[in-house]
Formats: sequence, C-alpha cells, structure tokens
Amino acid sequence: MMCRLYRVTRAGYYAWRSRERSERERQDEALAAEIRSVHAQSGGTYGSPRVHRALRSRGHRVGENRVARLMRRHAIKARVATIRYTSPGLQRYYAGPRNEQLDLELERADQVWVGDITYLKVGPVYWYLAVVMDKYSRRIVGWSFGQRKDVRLTLGALNSAVGSRRPNSALVFHTDRGLEYGATAFRERLAELGFRQSMNRPGKMTDNAFIESFFHSMKTEIYHGVRFATDEQLRAALTGYISFYNEQRLHSSLHYVPPATFEQQARRTGCQ
Repeated sequence: MMCRLYRVTRAGYYAWRSRERSERERQDEALAAEIRSVHAQSGGTYGSPRVHRALRSRGHRVGENRVARLMRRHAIKARVATIRYTSPGLQRYYAGPRNEQLDLELERADQVWVGDITYLKVGPVYWYLAVVMDKYSRRIVGWSFGQRKDVRLTLGALNSAVGSRRPNSALVFHTDRGLEYGATAFRERLAELGFRQSMNRPGKMTDNAFIESFFHSMKTEIYHGVRFATDEQLRAALTGYISFYNEQRLHSSLHYVPPATFEQQARRTGCQ
C-alpha cells in the first residue's frame, strides 16, 4: 500500500530502510537537540536568528540558514503574540507614533534613550527586566526588575533613568510598540518630562537593535547556564553586571572602551 502511495518499488523501499544514516544526518540530529535546548531556555520565544546567535555563543560553527531549516523541519517556532487593538482610542494612538530616532544623527549623550523589556526565570517563576539605554554611549541609565510585565515596570525604569541623568526636555525616547510603553500613564509621564515618544515601525524589530544586543550579551554572560534560586540572587547579579557593562566592559562599537569612558572622552573633546 505505501509503495503504491509513494510510487516506489518494494525493493527500493527496503533498500532505503536498511541504509545507514549519513554523517550529515547525524550532525543535523545532534544540532537539532542543541536547538531544542536553546529554544527551551528562551521560554519558547527565540526564532532562528536568536537561536543561531545563541548557538554561536556556545561555540557551534553553523549557518543561520541551516538553523532555520532544522527549526522548520522539527516544527520549532518562536512564540508570537498577536496584539489586537480593539479600543478605537488605542487604534488611533498606535497609528500615530513614528520612529523619531531612525535618521537622527547622534551627537551627544541624553539625546536618544531606548527602552525594552526581557524575561528572566527564577526557579519556576518568570521575572521581567525593563532597561533604558543611552543610544549615543550605550550606557544603561535606568532599569527596573519585577514580577509583572506592565506599565509600572516601564515607568520604574524611566524614572530611574531620569533620576540618574536629569536630561533636558529635547530627548527622544524610543521603544517597541508594546502596550507597556503605549499605556496612558507612560505617555503622560513622557509628556510631563517633555520627551518625544518614538516607536519601532510595524514589523521592524531591528529598529531597536542596540538594546536587543545588550540583552543578548547580558544573558550570555551571566544568565544562560546559571540557576538562580531567589529573585535577590538575580537582582544582585543584574546590579553587578550593569555596573560592569557601564564601567568596564569593552565595546567594539565604542572603539573598545566602556560606555562611561566613552562619555568622559566625549566631554573632554567637546562632543557633549
């Protein structure tokens, strides 16, 4: 029956059954297991580009196309949230924000801040980290850590940044199009500060690539492969890492100096 269905001879079918797997097939099987591991560690959120980057950080020399092919073959998919703005007010609001920082030439610190949220697991529980970065210097200027992914989390990070930097009102604040940044309370706080709100273009996640890069580095360097039993342990690790990232970690895009040093150099040369 199967031979007739697939239009192959019985001899050909049994020859295929008895053939040993090739070395490439065995490598693909091992790589698929690694992909499942990375995907599971991400909470099912990573697509092939992030899985590929995580595999590279583990020492695997593999191309992104091969990772994408294996993920399709094994039905390993990123978790995608479909957001429907049913409120007419929200529909009008989300039709409005532009990417104000896309073509803006960066000349100084506190000109453009970028914000985003990532998840972090403590035991069986997910916690959330909201971060604000100065796009000019890559310095983390504010952050907030909590159990709920809501506007209180993003407001906490924003207010932390304002308290540490006290920028002028010409600042552009850029994020993705998440509800935590589109909430009325968050928009009102930006208006109170005189900040100009900016958001990713629909479907253009790379519009906020700098902060995505920070999250990738942070998770690779202090989170992946480490189990945190309590939120206090994770909070302490985050506090130490952000200080290290700002004050000591060398950035290739900043001519191999840390963000704090880059800002100091810019002030000395009159760029700020």
